[in-house]
Amino acid sequence: MFDAVLAVLLWFLYLRMRAGDPRRLRIAVTLVCAVWFTALAVFEILFYLGLNVYILLMVAALLAPFSILALAFVLLRNGLQMIRKEGRSLGNSLAGLLGLVVLAMPVLGLVVVFAFGNAGIGLALLMLYGCAQVGLTFLVFLVFTGWYARRPTRTDPDAVVVLGSGLIGGRVPPLLASRLDLGLAWFRRLRGAGWTGPLIPSGGRGPDEPRAESEAMAEYLLERLAEDCGGGEAGQECAGSVAGGADVIAEDRSRTTEENLRFSRRIADAEVVRRDVPATGHLLVATNGYHVPRAALLSRRIGVDADVLGSKTARYYVPSAFIREFAAVVLMHKWLHVLLALPGLAAGIWFILVFI
Repeated sequence: MFDAVLAVLLWFLYLRMRAGDPRRLRIAVTLVCAVWFTALAVFEILFYLGLNVYILLMVAALLAPFSILALAFVLLRNGLQMIRKEGRSLGNSLAGLLGLVVLAMPVLGLVVVFAFGNAGIGLALLMLYGCAQVGLTFLVFLVFTGWYARRPTRTDPDAVVVLGSGLIGGRVPPLLASRLDLGLAWFRRLRGAGWTGPLIPSGGRGPDEPRAESEAMAEYLLERLAEDCGGGEAGQECAGSVAGGADVIAEDRSRTTEENLRFSRRIADAEVVRRDVPATGHLLVATNGYHVPRAALLSRRIGVDADVLGSKTARYYVPSAFIREFAAVVLMHKWLHVLLALPGLAAGIWFILVFI
């Protein structure tokens, strides 16, 4: 009964939390825990009803090694695909490297146990705890990503912001174009409903770029707006009037996502004053889907009220990019993860000292 009571309390807490700011990982933590204790409660009920639930547990235990192999295969395959399509780099190799780690950890654990005896068991327990912590953290990150993507979006922003990413040859590549198309789609939608705020492409000039990202982004947006106006000279004149009216404002100083958000917020504040319109204190931010969780969490951390929306990205690109984003989010909360690692570290050291 304890599991059932705890599950009810967790679901109640989750429903209370989801009514507030959605940019909190603790919502996903609460949801994962609620589902876990609900499953335990269901197993208890089935057991009391006389059903042999241990068969299901044995089947799950037998399938676990195959699921690990399947995960490693998918990661290795994606790593090779990334290298073939995007070139050799550490970032493009992340999925493949993680696949190798997934394959190596069980083997390494057995080698350590047989090589070092009781001390090896302690080391293997440390490895197991570390893998479990990383796995559960990644599960929470996945749940948060899925949950945040399905939230309702506010439609009263002070501005629509498009976060920049790298240029290729000074021009907008497909990855960045998808962000711009999403931001422009929302800009058009809001304008059709009578909204009068600006569209802000945000991105400075990187060390290997011939010009600021926002400059190329603004050109891309104005070309699309000219098409809305009918194209040709009339379309260019129409798009020029949009730019002249400060409906597309390039933010060209930022170098990081945090600076994208901070500097764009300042431009939005200035535009609220210039246009003499009521401020909502809210931004609508467009980026790629894999980048949404970190951008949302970061916006909350720095105090920028924002709804972050994700554009579609080529499927082969998502796993490696998502792993990078996960690592960045872990670093954002590094001391929390160090604290969570201490019980496993203490248990492993205790086992080694007692049984060596």
